[in-house]
Amino acid sequence: MWFFRAITQKAPQMFRSFLKSFLEPQAEPLHNDDARLAMTALLVRLARADNEYAAAEIHRITQVIMARYKLAEPEATALRETAETLEQEAPDTVRFTRAIKDRVAYEDRIAVVEALWQVALADGNRDAEEDSLLRLVVSLLGVTDVDSASARLRVLNSF
Repeated sequence: MWFFRAITQKAPQMFRSFLKSFLEPQAEPLHNDDARLAMTALLVRLARADNEYAAAEIHRITQVIMARYKLAEPEATALRETAETLEQEAPDTVRFTRAIKDRVAYEDRIAVVEALWQVALADGNRDAEEDSLLRLVVSLLGVTDVDSASARLRVLNSF
C-alpha cells in the first residue's frame, strides 16, 4: 500500500498529477492502484450526493473495498480516506466516469455499479440525489439498465 501512503503525503500535487494523467486519453487500462482509487472516489461521490456523508455509507464503502480488493481494514480505510480527498479534487462526474468507462472492462464496471448500489442503499434510504447521480453514472459507465437493475437486486437480496 505504498501508493496510498505516498499519495496522502503529497496530496495536492499528486492528485492534480493523477487527475491529469487519468483524464488524458490513453488506450492502456488503469493500473490496479489507480483503478481502486478512482472507483473508490466514485463511491464517495455517490455517498456525498445528498450532502450527508453518513456513517453507514462510510462504513459500507470501507466494507465494499475490503471485500472487492481483499484489503485489511486499515488499508481499506486509508484507500477510502485518500479517495475522499481525490473526490473533492476530481472534475465533474461526466469526465471522471467516462475516463473509467474508456479504461475499465465492462464486467468490472458492472461490479462498480453493484458497489454503488451497496453504498446508495447503505443508510436504508433511497435518496433522490443519490438515485439521480447513480442513474447518470450507470449511463456514463456504459452499463445497461438491465445490468444495473440486476446489480440492485443482488444488493437488495444480500441485505
